[in-house]
Amino acid sequence: MNTEKFAGRHIGIRQQDLEHMCSVIGVKDLNELIDQTIPDDIRLKNELDLAPALSEHEFLSLIQNLSDKNKVFKSYIGLGYHESLTPSVIKRNILENPGWYTAYTPYQAEIAQGRLEALLNYQTMVCDLTGMPLANASLLDESTAAAEAMTMLFDVRSRQQKKDGVLKFFVSDEILPQTLSLLQTRSKPLGIELVIGNHEEFDFNTIFYGALLQYPGKYGQVFDYADFVNKAQENEIKVAVAADILSLVVLTPPGEWGVDVVVGTTQRFGIPLGYGGPHAAFFATKEDYKRSIPGRIIGVTKDTDGNRALRMALQTREQHIKRDKATSNICTAQVLLAVMAGMYAVYHGPEGLKFIANKVHDNTRRVSQILDNLGFEQLNSSFFDTLKVKVKNASQLKKVAEQRAINFNYIDDNTISISLNEAFSEKDIKPLVSCFIESQHIKGDISFNEDLKLVIPNNLQRRSPFLEQVEFNTYHSETQLMRYIKKLERKDLALNHSMISLGSCTMKLNAASEMLPLSWAKWGNIHPFVPLDQAKGYQIMLQELESQLNVITGFAATSLQPNSGAQGEYAGLMTIRAYHESRGDYDRNICIIPASAHGTNPASAVMAGMQVVVTKTDERGNIDVIDLEEKVNQHSANLAALMVTYPSTHGVFESSIKYITQLIHDNGGQVYMDGANMNAQVGLTNPATIGADVCHLNLHKTFAIPHGGGGPGVGPICVAEQLKPFLPSNPIIKTGGADAITAISGAPWGSALACLISYGYIKMLGAKGVTDATRIAILNANYIKERLNGKYDVLYTGEKGRAAHEMIIDCRPFKDHGIEVTDIAKRLMDYGFHAPTVSFPVAGTMMIEPTESEGLTELDRFCDAMLAIRTEIEEAVVENPNNILKNSPHTLAMITTDDWTFPYSRQKAAFPLPFVADNKFWPSVRRTDEAFGDRNLICTCTPIEAYAEA
Repeated sequence: MNTEKFAGRHIGIRQQDLEHMCSVIGVKDLNELIDQTIPDDIRLKNELDLAPALSEHEFLSLIQNLSDKNKVFKSYIGLGYHESLTPSVIKRNILENPGWYTAYTPYQAEIAQGRLEALLNYQTMVCDLTGMPLANASLLDESTAAAEAMTMLFDVRSRQQKKDGVLKFFVSDEILPQTLSLLQTRSKPLGIELVIGNHEEFDFNTIFYGALLQYPGKYGQVFDYADFVNKAQENEIKVAVAADILSLVVLTPPGEWGVDVVVGTTQRFGIPLGYGGPHAAFFATKEDYKRSIPGRIIGVTKDTDGNRALRMALQTREQHIKRDKATSNICTAQVLLAVMAGMYAVYHGPEGLKFIANKVHDNTRRVSQILDNLGFEQLNSSFFDTLKVKVKNASQLKKVAEQRAINFNYIDDNTISISLNEAFSEKDIKPLVSCFIESQHIKGDISFNEDLKLVIPNNLQRRSPFLEQVEFNTYHSETQLMRYIKKLERKDLALNHSMISLGSCTMKLNAASEMLPLSWAKWGNIHPFVPLDQAKGYQIMLQELESQLNVITGFAATSLQPNSGAQGEYAGLMTIRAYHESRGDYDRNICIIPASAHGTNPASAVMAGMQVVVTKTDERGNIDVIDLEEKVNQHSANLAALMVTYPSTHGVFESSIKYITQLIHDNGGQVYMDGANMNAQVGLTNPATIGADVCHLNLHKTFAIPHGGGGPGVGPICVAEQLKPFLPSNPIIKTGGADAITAISGAPWGSALACLISYGYIKMLGAKGVTDATRIAILNANYIKERLNGKYDVLYTGEKGRAAHEMIIDCRPFKDHGIEVTDIAKRLMDYGFHAPTVSFPVAGTMMIEPTESEGLTELDRFCDAMLAIRTEIEEAVVENPNNILKNSPHTLAMITTDDWTFPYSRQKAAFPLPFVADNKFWPSVRRTDEAFGDRNLICTCTPIEAYAEA
């Protein structure tokens, strides 16, 4: 065994396993299986042109050397990004803990109660600080959250406003520049008319449906928006506020003015800067909009025994259900970062947050006092953490400041802003002020007195209490928090316990060597708007990752800006839109999408201003070519794009794919390939070869970024030469093509920190390794298919009877025994497994994707569990629902009760196969009551009064 080859650590199947697995499948070797699975006319003829694979040690040395090329300055740039201090207990026990970062979105609530509680804490924190009654479980970044607010308020316009065609949305000129760019991107396809101006001069009238304000303003001025909000309400104008969450500890929360939405980022709550992300954004709103709010909401319900349980609430709001009727395409959010931010509030509690906020504010007042004493004009009459200062020569100040490793925000030749943060202490005052003294050639004293001027008016000082719940007033020692985090972790089934074979989700290994650099300060502490020469390590890594992805996809260029798969879909469609418009084809707005597509596809198309036309699938699960031809011919003059997933969402390589893509091109359209199933392509075929023009990749699937319980994700787009000019830009740091569309995400390179993981994955596997990973992913899927053959019907296969990297098993016939697919999903928990994907893309089915990281022993355990459950199904009868599947999952409390009333043994319930006892996982609640939770929506922690009453 070569201990220096990373491929042998990432890929679970051993060489000695291959003969047995191929025998079960019925092929002589792996090459024959691949030949039978992927059509020959799309197979790559040459090995990928990637650098030779590195060992883990070599990669860590490389990444250390690259990090040394980054210059970690004291960055007082602000603009929505601030240095923060991650408590070591949170970094060690969450960020660096696979029990947290390898979990999936908590669709199976009974084995996800830990992260559900952590997210409920997060939602409670957001509600309390913003003064709003309802918050979701995170969005992607502040800018996209603001755009979601604009579109949600557009969707909830009154019937009269919709009838009157009210399309105008006011945006304060105090809004962050990256947010404005994103609003411009999102508004144009929907016909929303942005009006940018001074909120103090706004002419209130009914031709506006909404407004967006920044609190504090982009350069630090704290405005009193109460009067604006009152007048807006009188004119039926809904108001959203983008707020700094740390400032809300000391400032009046916007909810107390009666605003409709509050958005922002929780990056200041212990999340590394990471050159722009990933960070968890927040979105808080009124109860009135609970069925319109984007993203996931965690709610309280009860389980079968009536005990308190948590689950994702109101899922019918989401794009998976609403598809082209959805107002948001949000799928992946930022759960891991939201968990960290929520734990930051749990650890510090309300008094700790007050200490931090007051420290930041007092240091800002001290710097203001000193600059005033030195004769500098500070322009903000009221501020929290940011000063706006007039200087004689900003370029000279910049030169001196950079010599002292300090960054300010340079507004123009004579104006700068300084944003202080949690990491700033009194010892940082002297070097900061010295930059002004030296660059502006003045003399003066840097001392200050503690008689600091009050700069926040009484009416803007927070009076309302916050975070009074037990969760925020208990775990303030490291021992307490460590144990609380562990208590929650034990309730969740993640990849560190067993295989998670979720179809279309690619739950592969997130290797420790890929993850380690995320904790390093030279990667974590870089502001996204620093000059490029301060981020040379990042630039080298990001550019090389773009090149790697170009090679893998066969395309000409890549943008890493989209910070989720759904954002990648949207970005790809927006580049197609820009391409058509550049050719004068403004009427090309038809997007054809197969009926089997992921729900984000139609939602993204509508957001991009396209009209969705659905094409059928045939009995084999392929695109119905005859129906497609009819649709293409019908819409030829207006055809913009086809969205296609390849291999298909049904787990099949369609042999007609090249004919399909050529058909679209012959009729003037472009082909967008959804990269959700790229794990079956890498090294064997690619999007360019099948005839696509653009694809998005899920780096959190194919390229090893962990799912984190529902984020972070990274969704870069790779494009053909003709689409390269339209790749997205950023208003502060130049990115994108020559004719770039406006921003897709707030930061220039999206979630740049997370890109280190995929970079490491490709560097350590190399061309042969990434190709072998694909081959083994296909092998593992087909092995499971054959082991389950005869007991479970596989709905779709390729022309030679093979699955790609995943397959769909049909559970609908089991209704004859009174058993639903959900019952099988819950029973798998008793065997120690997370269920495969349930009822997608076909209701009543399971989609199984084992990935290349799983070994033969684990595959056999899963198959043994599924076969045992199949026997249990045969024992069930419709007339008697008191059976082992309907009662699953079985908790420890059930098994240990003195009153056992079930018609089967405790051993069969909890330890149905010998391997289960060796590593038993106990669900912490019984089956959750979905309907009860939706009817009685509670999305925050229990108030302290409830404990007092008890």
